[in-house]
Amino acid sequence: MAERRNRKTWSDDEKRLICGQTRRPGISVSQVARRYDVNANLVFKWLRDVRFAPDEVGKDEARFLPVEIIGARGDERSVAPGTESRIAIELAGGHCLRVSGAYDPDALVRLIRGLLA
Repeated sequence: MAERRNRKTWSDDEKRLICGQTRRPGISVSQVARRYDVNANLVFKWLRDVRFAPDEVGKDEARFLPVEIIGARGDERSVAPGTESRIAIELAGGHCLRVSGAYDPDALVRLIRGLLA
């Protein structure tokens, strides 16, 4: 008769703890998986789940992002009436989002979050 393996059931809090430890500098997912005696592929699966991914913690907090203003000098920073406004946002993975004219900031945030998901 084959030996039966007992599977451990991980609570949501335990999954969050394990996933959070994968974000420490110099620590790999494999090291964390070995520490908790769990398959690394399972940890990667948990990291894709928004309930356990440590990147989702504090997602509504304000964060500073690098901004580069190109071609603006002194008094030219203000947009003259009738001039079309444009922005370009470079996203992770080499994607670039260009917006011309008026836009809804909330809709733009939702679009960016959708593209990064």
